[in-house]
Formats: sequence, structure tokens, C-alpha cells
Amino acid sequence: MTALALLVGGGAGAAGGYLVAESQAGSSSANALNVPPPAKQANTPAPSGSIEAVAAKVLPSVVQLQVRGRNAAGEGSGFVISEDGLIVTNNHVIEAAAEGGRITAVFQDGRSARATVVGRDPTSDVAVVKAQDIGDLVVAELGRSDDLRVGQSVVAVGSPFELAGTVTSGIISALQRPTRAGGEDGSQATVLDAIQTDAAINPGNSGGPLVNMQGQVIGINSAIYSPGAGSGEAGSVGIGFAIPINQARRTADQIIDTGQATQTVLGVTVRDDPDGLGALVNEVVPDSGGAKAGLAPGDVITRLNDRRIDGADALVAAVRAHAPGDKVTLVIGDGERTVEATLGGQPVEVN
Repeated sequence: MTALALLVGGGAGAAGGYLVAESQAGSSSANALNVPPPAKQANTPAPSGSIEAVAAKVLPSVVQLQVRGRNAAGEGSGFVISEDGLIVTNNHVIEAAAEGGRITAVFQDGRSARATVVGRDPTSDVAVVKAQDIGDLVVAELGRSDDLRVGQSVVAVGSPFELAGTVTSGIISALQRPTRAGGEDGSQATVLDAIQTDAAINPGNSGGPLVNMQGQVIGINSAIYSPGAGSGEAGSVGIGFAIPINQARRTADQIIDTGQATQTVLGVTVRDDPDGLGALVNEVVPDSGGAKAGLAPGDVITRLNDRRIDGADALVAAVRAHAPGDKVTLVIGDGERTVEATLGGQPVEVN
């Protein structure tokens, strides 16, 4: 299709050029080709807060990750969090190489290095890798994700379809969007409390940063909605999802400190309420935060703090947006009961 487009473009251009030349033989009509090109743009810093300024700040800290495993190969993105080579990315980007594979980090300055897995968390889709024998890297500036607003401008940076250093822009389309990290194949164990954006995100953007207009990382690009994914390779339709940086930062800290992530839990199993009211409690784990709060099978949780809970995934996402030890207020049913629970934590087991 690309070759056809080029041939059509070339043919049209040749014909057009012939007609113009013929008509100009006896004409003094203005011709853009006779006008000298304008002066080059001044080599001055981009205006603060512009997409150009954000790109200039963020690009040096973004990494292309080339991954080879025993049975799979692919590419993704990441961003540098330490001068000596710590890189944050998605678990699904490096998972194929986690057991005996190879990861190569390619930096914006042209350098490359072998990278090893520090730790990963399939449930939050966050991983940390370490580039070996390299230093003086440009470190990304981390922002926060608990004060974001729908409609604010954002920029996504990554390596879609192997095109390293690609910059796209858009807005935050929605917040607190429950999203399964594994897409349609994901389980409730992988539910994220995602930032939704219309900035173009495509395969290869995974693991790259979503940043605000100060160039601060506010999320990790992780998934896209693509209705045509079953018939070919998925592409952007303007619905992308990023892991909020507050949650990702907490997970990355745990991985770096202990090699293992801790998942925030309420201590209940839930499913969608058949009447669509909220999250229906199936089981309550003894001695858990949910049990101590008095939750019981059959309870329908409809709110967590000031957040409406319309289903099981919404409750899981809301819980995981908090840290172990946080206290939350739960509303049962139409408000017939309100309880306070202290959230717990459990280590994430990686196969």
C-alpha cells in the first residue's frame, strides 16, 4: 500500500509539473518555486509548557528496550530513573526475557547496553531493569498522579512499531478507569486503576512515559483499546491507558528495595453484582482488613471513600490505588451500612 501511494504521488506530480511548465511558457503567473525559502528558525529554546519543550526535556531519558526470549521477541519502551542505569517499564515488555532471555537498552544518545531484570510485578504490570556498565544517563523527573484533571494536556513518548523516540500528544480523557493489564485475556488479578488518554499509543509504546506539560512523568503507557485487534496488529483509536505514577513508583520502590512487589488487598473476593449495583462479596479472608471491618458474603460494596463502585473491577482498582495500611470507608448497598477497613498487603508471587 505504501509503494502504491508513492507511485500515485509520483505520477500525479509528474503530470502536474508538465501542465504547469506548458502553461507558463507565455505567462508571468506567480510561482512558489521562484520564491526563496524563508530564513531558518532561530535556534532558541522552545516556549515553556509547549510540546516542543516537553519533548526536549523528556526524550533523553526515554529508552527503547529490545527483548528476546526463548520463544518470543519484541520491543517496548522504558524511562531512566537513575544515572547508573535503573529503568522502569511494563512487565509485559520484558516478561519474555525474564527467564534466560536477553534485554538490550538503546538510549537516545545512541549508546546501548545489556539489561537485566531487577524485579517485576505481573499484577500491576510494572517492572524494573538495570542497564549494565553504563553511567551518566539522563534521569526522568517523576510527577504525581493524585491531582490530575480530565482535559489537561499530556505527551506520550516511546517506540511505537520500532520507531524510537516518537512523541505524541493529547489530553487526559478519563481517570480511575479500571483496566486489565493483560487486555481481554487478563484476569482480575491484573486490574489497574488507569489514566485514560487520547494521545496516540501503539504497540512499542508500552513502558514509556506519559508526562504532563512540565515534562514530569505522571503515568506508564501500558495498554490500548483496539476493536480491530483480533484481525491484525492492534493500533491506536485514541483510547490508551497508563498506570498512574503514584502506584508505579510505590511498586518500583518495593522491587528495588526487596526484589518483590507487594499488592494492596482488602481481603475479599468479589464479582459483579447481578443487579448492577456494585461489587458483590463472595468470600472474606479470615483476619483480613475486610473481615475485621465486618464484611460478609452477600454484601454489595457500592462506594469506597468518595468513589462510586459499579462492579468488581472498580473495587479492585480502587483498592490497588491505595497503599497497605491505608484506611478506607466502604458503603454497603444503598447506604444501609458504612464500615471502615484497613487495607493489607501481600507479596506478589512471580512464576
